[in-house]
Amino acid sequence: MTRTTFAPTTRLALAACAALAALGTSGARADDAGVATMAIDTEVKLLSDLRNRGVSDSGRKPALQVGVQLAHESGFIGLAQLSTVSKKAFTDGDGVNLLLGTGYRFGDPDAWHFGVGLAKEFFPGARFDAPHGIDLEAGVPVDFRRTRYDTAYAVLEIGWGRLEGRVLHVLSRTYRGADTGGVCGQILAAAVDPTPALECYARGDQNSRGSMLYDLTYRHPLTPTTTLNLHAGTQKIRHFKEADFSDYSIGITHQRWGINWTAEWVATRTHRPELFMIPDGDGWKRQDNNTLVLSVSRKF
Repeated sequence: MTRTTFAPTTRLALAACAALAALGTSGARADDAGVATMAIDTEVKLLSDLRNRGVSDSGRKPALQVGVQLAHESGFIGLAQLSTVSKKAFTDGDGVNLLLGTGYRFGDPDAWHFGVGLAKEFFPGARFDAPHGIDLEAGVPVDFRRTRYDTAYAVLEIGWGRLEGRVLHVLSRTYRGADTGGVCGQILAAAVDPTPALECYARGDQNSRGSMLYDLTYRHPLTPTTTLNLHAGTQKIRHFKEADFSDYSIGITHQRWGINWTAEWVATRTHRPELFMIPDGDGWKRQDNNTLVLSVSRKF
């Protein structure tokens, strides 16, 4: 029998989520007068495929997600979410993603409402080595450097009733490893024609800090227990137009026996499919395919 071990960052992530989940078992906190001042929600979700902006984070395989959200009556919120991800998509990692966020929301939930915040996602142990240049005379990749996938964001939310808009601005050096090595190097490795990769390298050594991500979501109640979910999103990756893409989804969530049952059709439009592939045997497997995602979740 073998024993599974985790890197220190992953152990810390698991401990943080476990501590927050323990807080969430009571569901709320009250002041001395017995009036609730903070709501604590814990959600456990099982998905047939974990999609981030329409692209699979789980290698087109099932994933587990545990999240805890704290909302204070003043408007301040906190979030911790732990998800299983593909070790092929996030190279050499522990197979988990930890998202931590905090912010402030205000306004009328039935009319105009707003939110501002900061968030960071961690991929413990995940990193890759890739060439950041090409020796044109020798025709070989050079300047191999290590890049991590960890990403920090500034977040702005604007909503009107059930219509929610969100803008994310990338504060970290890269957006999920998108730099010259991560983008140009991936095209060079996965594309049949090396020309797009050479054009990418010709722009010089760049990172993706300052990238912008946009989301628009609308939820419409069909019945007291059934909701229609509509979503559209796009991302503009700074210095790397090859990585720009859009995603769309339409789904239904039905609540039964205290469980949310969701079926969602997810579609993407990408410019360079090579950027959304992971190794699969002797070839490559696309992670940006259109697909039906099924999930079940429960809140505590």
